[in-house]
Amino acid sequence: MESNKRQKDVEEKNHSQHIAIEETNDVFIKHSKRGGWATMPFILGSISTLTLAAGGWTGNLIVYLITKYNIKSIDATQVFNVVFGCMYLFPIAGAILSDSFFGLFAVIAGFSLVSLLGVTLMTLTSILLSLRPPTCTNMLLPCESPSTLQYGVLYAILGLACMGIGGTRFTVATMGADQFEDSNSVGTYFNWYFFVYYVAGFISTTVIIYVQDNVSWTVGFGICVVCNTFGVILFLSGKNFYRKIKLKGSPFTSIARVIVAAVRKRNVPSTNMQYNYDANDKSTIVPSDRFRYLNHGALKIESDGSKERSWSLSTVQEVEDLKTLIKIVPLWSSSVLLSATIGMFNNFTILQALSMDRHLGGSQFKIPASSFLSLDVLATSITIFLLNRVIFPTWQKVISRPLTPLQRIGMGHVLNVVGLVVSALVEIQRLHSASDHNLIGLSMATTTIVPFSALWLLLPLTIVGISQAFIFPGQILLYYQEFPASLRSTSSAMISLLVAVGFYLSTAITSLMRNKTTWLKDNLNDGRLDIAYWVLAATGVVNFGYFFVCAKMFEHKHVKQDKNMDNISSS
Repeated sequence: MESNKRQKDVEEKNHSQHIAIEETNDVFIKHSKRGGWATMPFILGSISTLTLAAGGWTGNLIVYLITKYNIKSIDATQVFNVVFGCMYLFPIAGAILSDSFFGLFAVIAGFSLVSLLGVTLMTLTSILLSLRPPTCTNMLLPCESPSTLQYGVLYAILGLACMGIGGTRFTVATMGADQFEDSNSVGTYFNWYFFVYYVAGFISTTVIIYVQDNVSWTVGFGICVVCNTFGVILFLSGKNFYRKIKLKGSPFTSIARVIVAAVRKRNVPSTNMQYNYDANDKSTIVPSDRFRYLNHGALKIESDGSKERSWSLSTVQEVEDLKTLIKIVPLWSSSVLLSATIGMFNNFTILQALSMDRHLGGSQFKIPASSFLSLDVLATSITIFLLNRVIFPTWQKVISRPLTPLQRIGMGHVLNVVGLVVSALVEIQRLHSASDHNLIGLSMATTTIVPFSALWLLLPLTIVGISQAFIFPGQILLYYQEFPASLRSTSSAMISLLVAVGFYLSTAITSLMRNKTTWLKDNLNDGRLDIAYWVLAATGVVNFGYFFVCAKMFEHKHVKQDKNMDNISSS
């Protein structure tokens, strides 16, 4: 009996150990299967709510500054340009911090909390009267401007809010893509990402802005706070499901290292010298002759010792990667001015809408001025869907070859010019209506509403929205195809950077027009916004010529390089 009991105890002990091992294996399997589609409710959920919060306060910022801070209309557009530029500049900082120091999860969590703080403080500006100047009641007299302290608080809040948006917008997209290992799943994810992003953007620029204009700014900003809070909670809730990606270092560091190393070794002769290759790179490709000066950065000398990388030694691959980046800079620069014209078009459209009849038909429903830009987003979304599902497949069947990224971008340039021309024609008709109703030269502090339907703005908005469906996806595709694998993560940063530079450039162009001409007045009825549109359209034509030359030179170099590679492989 005692032996049977002892044997039974041993069996129970073995059984419990077996169960413990199985539980350990289950835990290991669970951790090893992190990532995948199980993370999408957290990733896409946080993207949608954070986009709702961001679009809710940025989309109506110009109107808020004009109506609640008594900032003049043109000045309000300038502030908006700076804020928007910062929003597209901070993603680069977020990418460097996430790639080199803290990882994506920590950076997204930190910047989303910064965004929440900024939106919360923005809500307080609508509640506390001491944070903004008195409401302007007499339109015949100049309104009281914000004090220095009120300006300081406002700019600090805007800085926090745009830092938060900039630090999360593209890093969340990258983290979502990192949850998958196969390219098909990544492609499907990006389709869902853009769908969620555009839907959330459309809702924020319609529903939330309508609440701000017709209920109260406090309720509208409060909705943004709630959305941002849900976004933070959703993202943090998925912590145990996300894949942990090892820090791979920022590509910007390797770019800087090549430049520094080339400068340090500028006097080292490159003849009969050994080049430095990556330890994992089995090739021995000689550096190309393009930008030959940079090849010095990969020359190995005795003082380098056994080091593979340092600030005095880079690899051949890093040198060639930098050359690829330099090769594409002219094409990139042609889109900066394009981005500037789009930014000015959006700002001027809001100012036009504020001065026009925004009632829908004969009803009492009044469309918020900032909500007109939602049609731009809607036109872009619908066009992208039609291009990918109908137009591009049909084109490929008929022509037997797809449209190249350069052709798509070029078509976007042309459509953007057409949109600016149509905007000029609409503004001419608005000024004629203002003249017919004796609304010009009234010496009003703000623009008097002209009995001319704002629905006419839908035509240029649709055209410009369609142009963006060609431009930005074409640019992303171009950079992704042309960049080497080590720099593909910077393709979104290139887009972000050109938008940021474009909005800062639009600020400079607007200031130039305002100081040197009489076209841009705070009362649009006394200005000539139509001439400003004509100038932007003419600038767009010149910029398209510059793009066309850059594209031809790029294609010529590309064909020549491919022929050289063919000759090398055949020999």
